[in-house]
Amino acid sequence: MSIRIVRLGTERAPGEGLRIGTVRRPPRGVPKTEFASQNWYDVWYPNLAPSAETMKLGQDAETPTQWNAFIRAYKREMAEPDASRSLDLLAALSHQSALAVGCYCEDESRCHRSLLRGLLQERGADIAG
Repeated sequence: MSIRIVRLGTERAPGEGLRIGTVRRPPRGVPKTEFASQNWYDVWYPNLAPSAETMKLGQDAETPTQWNAFIRAYKREMAEPDASRSLDLLAALSHQSALAVGCYCEDESRCHRSLLRGLLQERGADIAG
């Protein structure tokens, strides 16, 4: 089993398992009853999303220095006890269950999900693809 890092709203991979939305807000204009059927997510888990302030840092980043400020801020947030325990739990579950975590960003390299990938790998998660 493993964790996939995905863009929410995209087609699910075979055997992907539970899809967890690590986003600050639900998708706009989509009825809650259709989140899963439209491949957004099965469970909304904003605990691993950047805070609004940190998210703005990432969205506004135009230079490597600004992007690095976002990285530092997000990693600081994920080092907080609740977020850190959530990451530990997902890493442990990756050895027993198929699941996916993701967000809406088109470019993973400029998104917190690329950082989630690294944080989960540091905790020994089995990462797919």
